[in-house]
Amino acid sequence: MNPHKMAAVPVVPVRREPADRSEQITQWLYDEPLELLEEREKWSLLRSLLDGYEGWVDNKQIRTAPADFNGKVHFVTTPFTQLAGQQGSMWLAHGTRLLLNEAGYTPGGLFADNGQCLPTQNATATSLATHGNLYLGTSYLWGGRSIWGIDCSGLMQQLYRVHGINLPRDAYQQATVGETVHLIGESKPGDLAFFDNEEGRIIHVGMVLPDSKILHASGKVRIDQLDHFGIFNTDNQRYSHTLRLITRVL
Repeated sequence: MNPHKMAAVPVVPVRREPADRSEQITQWLYDEPLELLEEREKWSLLRSLLDGYEGWVDNKQIRTAPADFNGKVHFVTTPFTQLAGQQGSMWLAHGTRLLLNEAGYTPGGLFADNGQCLPTQNATATSLATHGNLYLGTSYLWGGRSIWGIDCSGLMQQLYRVHGINLPRDAYQQATVGETVHLIGESKPGDLAFFDNEEGRIIHVGMVLPDSKILHASGKVRIDQLDHFGIFNTDNQRYSHTLRLITRVL
């Protein structure tokens, strides 16, 4: 049995338990490399080889990874791109990680537009903000990792991964990456800002932007004001999140 699998559809819901009604804990995007941990008739327990996250997926939405494929890592850098094949086409979302051979084909035999699927981007605050703007207005979705629906840590993971920085999946895990910025006045665009609840548990993350602003997913992907208290929601004119710490990963 080949222990390595790949996501076979644009977005694979990953469940806490092997049932359609079980909570979605994350998503795996097309061609994401996976390790098979347990296989049942309908469901498989897998682990992402990119961030170590584990969960159950429907067997119809994964496929066996090819034993030998000579390809280089590319990312979808536009909001959407279309893969074409003999049996039809498929739309992929920004941040989808693809292995492409020299002819521009994926391991699944689909052709990618090399103008929309590019190698790792240079990690600069300007580029991060440019890619982040593509998500503005995207609906918040618990466990989401795509422009069709995303959560706060999924947004950060996708933005930084395109730039060659691999963050863990959840906000509290991401808070352990990088160097701590001790004063908000010393923060720079591209830093990560983390926010906690009344119990002191980190529950939210966003990216620092110029002019004391922050990009984050709360209801939708949006830009709000950031200060030493936290995030000031510009729509309802009140603080929505309490600042815990800021880290620098660039």
